[in-house]
Amino acid sequence: MKRERLQSRLGFLLLAAGCAVGLGNVWRFPFIVGANGGAAFVLLYLVCLLLIGYPLLTVELAIGRGGKAGVVGALTALAFKRFKPFWHKAGWLVYLGNFLLMMYYSSVTGWLLYYFARYVVTGLPIASPGETGAFFNGMLARPATCATSMCVGVAAASCVCAIGVQRGVERVSKWMMLSLFALLTVLAVRSLFLPGAKEGLAFYLKPDFATVMQHPLQSLFCALGQAFFTLSIGVGCMVVFGSYVGQDRSLASESLVIIGLDTLVALLSGLIIFPACFSYHVDVGQGPGLIFVALPNVFANLPFGRFWGIFFFLFLSLAALTTLVAVFECLTAGLIEEFGLSRPKAALRVGGLVALLSLPCVFGFNIWKRFQPLGPGSTVLDLEDFLFSQFWLPLGALTLTAFCVFTVGWGWQRFRRETRRGAGFGLPADFRNYMRWILPLIVLLILLGGILQKICAA
Repeated sequence: MKRERLQSRLGFLLLAAGCAVGLGNVWRFPFIVGANGGAAFVLLYLVCLLLIGYPLLTVELAIGRGGKAGVVGALTALAFKRFKPFWHKAGWLVYLGNFLLMMYYSSVTGWLLYYFARYVVTGLPIASPGETGAFFNGMLARPATCATSMCVGVAAASCVCAIGVQRGVERVSKWMMLSLFALLTVLAVRSLFLPGAKEGLAFYLKPDFATVMQHPLQSLFCALGQAFFTLSIGVGCMVVFGSYVGQDRSLASESLVIIGLDTLVALLSGLIIFPACFSYHVDVGQGPGLIFVALPNVFANLPFGRFWGIFFFLFLSLAALTTLVAVFECLTAGLIEEFGLSRPKAALRVGGLVALLSLPCVFGFNIWKRFQPLGPGSTVLDLEDFLFSQFWLPLGALTLTAFCVFTVGWGWQRFRRETRRGAGFGLPADFRNYMRWILPLIVLLILLGGILQKICAA
């Protein structure tokens, strides 16, 4: 079966960036920046992004383009013959992490779609700060509402993937990403003209290393973790998109462009959130409530607040849907390659399975709320996020990196040759020792640090 291709370089860059761009950029990045001192932490994060995100992203893209398949097929095709059975199984382990991510990410996408729809139809029925929390909790308490919203997002992603790579995934992702950047620009400009926005900008853009130096290890661990998780690396999504592109551009240089687009979204998100929070005295360290509880209070006090609420939750919905479509394409492509299914059948099966697997997360806030797997107050979502973020992603990244730098897999020379094909630059030869020893050590520290942090918190 002939391998599908993306129509343009722009489509590839926006699709790959869309996979990386998500709630981690819009919510997690501003929240972590706020908790770690602002601009000084942003600089630390950018350094960590180059040290971790760049090589791991290049690894996935190279495996995909070299193997001309998704993660299971590519690892099997590129490995030496006697090691093929092992890497085939390893590929499945990495691939299944996408289902774990979708088990809770699709539910959060449904929340955003519900908020967007409510702002469009009636606006949120709030008159005081306490009512925003009551509205959010009331939504979570209704399983039918949450399940329906989740299924809308799942159905949309399935339909896009069923249409095809060029006509569906590339075209829709391109327009969603372009719309996302337009909405980001409009919201950032509006936020900059709020009263008191200067204080928020100073916090965000003027480095003060005092806070970072008070807790240097905590700040470093948070920066490493954010750099690792923001690019959706470790589950083979970028492998699929690498398999859809030609050899006219070097992947080492394309990785920098994708990272730049992903970082631009995160930085612009900060320009929206920090001035708005400082203008209306909203605590930037509220976690999930920053989006669903605190920021609706900002819109309630703004002139034409409902209008800006529509724009903001449309922006968030697009950010979530770009990731949803990208991960669904990874899952769909895997079923097509491994089981010979037609694209519509594969997309339908992925959608049905994701919807079914997402129900525990939905029920964890209502009919199963007594189940608190990580201690009092925890939910099924917390458990799924912990397993994905602290186990599956790091293990997947270690697996794919080992495949590229050791001779039991693809091997450093063949991997490096693939990164250098086409216009642009490739990975330097002396980068091998860093990727063989230092990078895996950093990923292991992230894995162990996250586990210890959870144990200490419990």
